[in-house]
Amino acid sequence: MNALSTTVQPMREIVFRVLNDVPGLVEAVSTNQQIRISASSLEELHHEAREALIERLGPSHCAYRVRLQRPTTSSQIRPLQRPLPQGC
Repeated sequence: MNALSTTVQPMREIVFRVLNDVPGLVEAVSTNQQIRISASSLEELHHEAREALIERLGPSHCAYRVRLQRPTTSSQIRPLQRPLPQGC
């Protein structure tokens, strides 16, 4: 190893679980329950998550990747309502 090489640390990830997603208001909380954020859209929520990390972690916020996790419930998946073709 030469004098200029540095050790690359793996990127960390912080996950924000979306609690409420209605038009005009999206709320989320970090999985460790320490950071709560809200915004008017998912795009703005991602920006707010980054801002919260900057405030909490300072310059080391760069080592974190932000991921938003939306709920996946079976009620969101609806079966196809049209009848199957006959004679196939």
